[in-house]
Amino acid sequence: MSKAKRAAWDERAGAAANARRELPRLAAEFFTLARKALADDPAPPELHRVRLGAKRLRYTLELFRPCYSAGLEKRLAALRLVQRMLGEVNDSVAAAKLLPKGLSARAFVERRAETKAREFRKHWAGQFDAPGQERLWTGYLARGKR
Repeated sequence: MSKAKRAAWDERAGAAANARRELPRLAAEFFTLARKALADDPAPPELHRVRLGAKRLRYTLELFRPCYSAGLEKRLAALRLVQRMLGEVNDSVAAAKLLPKGLSARAFVERRAETKAREFRKHWAGQFDAPGQERLWTGYLARGKR
């Protein structure tokens, strides 16, 4: 997910068929991106790539809402939560950069970034990427609306 890849769009197939073919791959790429980023217990600034990947996946899925059942809304809500959690990490990282080194407020904001990053990692491992979740995501996206 590091570099946007063009979807292999088949104009004759229609939006739903193209979504069923392409969106499972996009979801799998997001899981891979996040797992790689989290594998080395990264510092809070390094989680920004995961946030961007979550945004890209969510915004893409939102374009295809008509092609899926109500279950898509549950998945979009899960992505919004991931984005919000990572946004809190990123906001703390950005705020810390604005404060002079040695200032107690900067140390506080840096600790907040670490705390929020730990909360995200816990959520990722325990819920979003719990065993079988990627398969549920890709299977759902491959089926489309019934």
